Order: sequence, then C-alpha cells, then structure tokens
Amino acid sequence: MIKVRVAVIGTGHLGSIHAKIYKEIEACSLVAVCDTDETRLSEVSQNLNVRGYADYRELFDKVDAVSIATPTRLHYQIAYDFLKHNIHTLVEKPFTLQLKEAESLIKVAGRRKLILQVGHVERFNSAFAATQKIIKDPKFIECHRLSPFPNRSLDIGVVLDVMIHDIEIVLGLVNSPIKKIEAVGVPVLTNFEDIANARLTFKNGCICNLTASRISDELMRKIRIFQKNTYISLDYKNEEAFIYKKTPSGITKESLPIEKEQPLKKELSSFVECVIQNKPPLVSGEIARYALAVAFKICKEIWKK
Repeated sequence: MIKVRVAVIGTGHLGSIHAKIYKEIEACSLVAVCDTDETRLSEVSQNLNVRGYADYRELFDKVDAVSIATPTRLHYQIAYDFLKHNIHTLVEKPFTLQLKEAESLIKVAGRRKLILQVGHVERFNSAFAATQKIIKDPKFIECHRLSPFPNRSLDIGVVLDVMIHDIEIVLGLVNSPIKKIEAVGVPVLTNFEDIANARLTFKNGCICNLTASRISDELMRKIRIFQKNTYISLDYKNEEAFIYKKTPSGITKESLPIEKEQPLKKELSSFVECVIQNKPPLVSGEIARYALAVAFKICKEIWKK
C-alpha cells in the first residue's frame, strides 16, 4: 500500500499532537516536522524519530499533504505556498486572519483540485455525531466553552481562538441566514477579548447564545439545543449526550450510546482518507470561511463598544 507522505508545520502544543497521531495512522507516513524554534523542533523530531526542518519550503518535493499548526498570522502564506506546490493542506482553526486570505486559499485549492480542510475538531466529536439525526429545526441553542488561561494562542482573542468552534457548529445546525448579531467582550489578561458573549438571531426565528472564556476556573465545553418537544444536551469534553423528550406520561431522559474516540485522530484520519479517495472534507475551506466571517462580525460588535 502506498502511504500518504505527511508533514506537520508547527511543533507547539497542538502541532506536536498532530505529529504523534499521524505516526499512528496506518494510511500515512509522517516524514517530517517543521518549526523555526530549533529547541522545540529538535525535541519533537527526536521523540518521534522523524526529520526536522526549520524551513517549510524544503518540504515541497517531499510530501503529499501537510498539517499547518502555526500561529494564525502565518497560516495564509504557508498554506498558499503548499497549495501552489500541489500539496493537500489541513489548516488549524482559525482559518486565516482575513477573509480575503481565506478566499484566496479556497480559489487556489479549487483550481488545483486539492483537499483544503480546516481544523474544526468538534465536528468529529462522537457526542455531536450521535445527535445528528435527532437535531431538526432547533429554536434555541446555548453554547458554553470555558477554560483556564492557556498561555498560548495569545495572538488572537477568545472569539477566534475558542468561540469559533461553536460558531461553526451552530451555522451547520441552523439552516437559515443570520438576521442580527449582538456581542460583548472584555480584555482581562491580554489586549484581546478574553471573555465574550454573542447572541445570534437567525431569519427563521432561531436564537443562539454563545459564551466563551479563557479565564475560567473550570473547563466546560457544552451545547444545549432546544426544539419542539425535545431538549438535547451535549458535553464535548466527556463525549456524552442526553435527550429529554416530552411524552404523554411526562419528561423522559435518554442517554445516547456513544463509542468514544479521540476527535483529533478522527479528524486527521478523515483528512488522509479525503486525500486518498479525493473526496470533499467534512469542514471545507468554504465552511470555515463562513464561520470566520461570523466570528469577525462578532469581534467588530465587541470592539466598537
């Protein structure tokens, strides 16, 4: 079997996890990791027994696909260069720092018929997958994504870093254009918003309330979905899902059977599969661009105040 040759660009917290997982995926071969931080690069490359490169441009003739897990400001140029060299590309979220950059990458990938996937990992969460056939015409959605201060991804605010996961999920659940966006946020420990709340009103009447914080004592990743006669509660962190239904005898509670799997491994395995089978990714550049556009509008509402 010919394996997909893969490299990971960026060996920070998330990039190092990408690299470890690729080593476990049978259909691919991790051939390199890349980082400008020589100390970090040496540590990761030695631990995984793969070649380390300080300049990603040296990889153009050595790989078929890449994961880009660098700081967001570097996403566009690196992704553009790999796509121009006909290399399938997965870019971690947030996609880019500008919509025109996202659009440029989408065009390049489309012209060259390449896989361009964006790392919205919650799409691959087993709890979310288990509820897909049950969620129909939601009327109200509430999302909470809270975590302690991360000491990383501090070149962006909590909306682009954290809330964007839920934005992407919600846009997929509500099949309607957004009518109104309201948002507030506060910079506490950085120059960006560290806690934020947004309220999205859709044209079909659905309302979504999103809260994201990176200055919380507790770690929480939950979404609650309300629709006629049904309430669905998802816990991304614990990969649990409960459904509450109205019946003639009262309210029933059901726990959905879930086969727990590491979401990131499912995401990267799916990316490799898309490359091999030449099929569209679950989270394409177009989908990620839409989520990014909404995130930017939320940020604009926050900072104009």
